[in-house]
Formats: sequence, C-alpha cells, structure tokens
Amino acid sequence: MNQKYLLLCICTFLACMLLSAQQNSTQKKPITIGESVTFPSTILDQERILNIYLPESYTKEASGNYPVIYLLDGSMDEDFIHIAGLVQFGSFSWIQMVPESIVVGISNIDRKHDFTFPTKNKKDKEEFPTTGGSKDFIDFLEKELQPYINKNYRTTNTKTIIGQSLGGLLATEILFKKPQLFDNYIIVSPSLWWDDESLLKFAPATFQKKKSIYIAVGKEGPTMERTAKELYYKLNIEGEKNYTLNFKFLEAQEHGDALHLAAYGAFEAIFKQQK
Repeated sequence: MNQKYLLLCICTFLACMLLSAQQNSTQKKPITIGESVTFPSTILDQERILNIYLPESYTKEASGNYPVIYLLDGSMDEDFIHIAGLVQFGSFSWIQMVPESIVVGISNIDRKHDFTFPTKNKKDKEEFPTTGGSKDFIDFLEKELQPYINKNYRTTNTKTIIGQSLGGLLATEILFKKPQLFDNYIIVSPSLWWDDESLLKFAPATFQKKKSIYIAVGKEGPTMERTAKELYYKLNIEGEKNYTLNFKFLEAQEHGDALHLAAYGAFEAIFKQQK
C-alpha cells in the first residue's frame, strides 16, 4: 500500500476519533430562569399556570425579601420571558434601574373572559361571547394568588402589576375599584373602548396608600390613543394626588410591540423615583 495513502488514512481516522470524543464530552442542560407552578384556584374553578422568575441572589442567599411584579399575559409564549429578562437586566448592579424582584407571570386560559367586566355593547358581546369575568379574576388575585406568593416566597409589601391591551383594561379596573391591591400600576395600551368607554366615567376609589401610575400607548389609532390620554387626564385632574403619574406616547411603536419599551420606561420612572 502506498505510504502516503496509508498516512492519510491514519490521520483521517485519528481526526474522526478526536471529533467523536469532543462530541461525546459535550454536556447540555436546560437554561433555567425560574419555576412553573400549577395553582388550583377555587374561585376560578381552574388550574392556573404561574411562571415565576427569581433573582439570582434569591437562591444564593437564605435571607432577604423581594418586591413582586405581577404580569398579566404571563404565559411562556406571551410576555413572561422578555419582561423577566428586562427585570434581570434592570437590576444589574451597574444598571440599578429596578430592584431585584420576583416576577409572577399569570398564564392565560381565556383572557377575553378574565380581563373584561360585563358590557352592554352589542358588538362587544358578539366579538367576546365569554366576556364578563373580571370580578372573579380580581378576587383570585386578592384572595388566592397574592396570599400564596406571600406565603411561599420571601416577599416585601411592594407589589406591581403590568397589563397591556385587555390586561391594561383590567389593571385600570383594579386601580379604580381596588387600588390597595398594588402599589405600582403599569398600564399599557389599555382597551378602554370596552363597554362604550364606561370605565372612564367611573369615579376611582380613594387611594389610602401612595401609588405610582405609568400609562403608555403607541401609535394605535385614534380611539386607543385618545382613551389612554383621557385616562391620564382623568387621574391628573380628578385624583386626590396621592400618587405619581406618568404618561408616555410611543410614537414609533404599535399595539403589538409597545409593551417592552413601555415597561422599560415605567421601571425607570417608577423605581428611580422611589429610591
């Protein structure tokens, strides 16, 4: 056999062996940013998936309590991952935009039911046939979810809610009817057109504790933009001023991509003011 050919065969064999060894030694493991909890709700008569982000220091330190950010539309394929990443980034020591926080993403089953109160508008009823479950969902937040999180995780008393679109409608309803449930309200592109804009005519409850409220809307059409601004004007004029209030028009964003930039701006406005 030709010596050059034999040498080539040997080198090829050794290279294949080396590549195989490298592949066999490669280790893979899942990337973990938190945990998923199946929560049986008596009020909703459903099992709800909670996606929970825990700061890195939470598992490294046995003590220390953390504020909680409750995220509507918090499924893994909705807003949980990018908001949790934003909270992680914002809490880096060289950024210090937001305190290290627990994020509780509430997965959806029927958001059109959970995030809306009953409507008298015929078109609303036709397009949202399961409508009208917000009262039960708010009770779930107050009487089941918040107690569960406080019992099973090391939390402070500071609670934030983030809601966009119908979630923004729900966050506004909570702010007006049960403001004590949260300290900070991040309301993005709220669907205040619901029920012929009836929520904008509602007299908000008195805030017994200081609040921070951040309202944002993108370039989303006349109705969405007008009603978001009217919510800001309503709170700015009618409120008893026991809160800080911010409004941001995101001219370069639309309904589908407004939340991330709005949440970034809200974290800057709310938590830097609270330092």
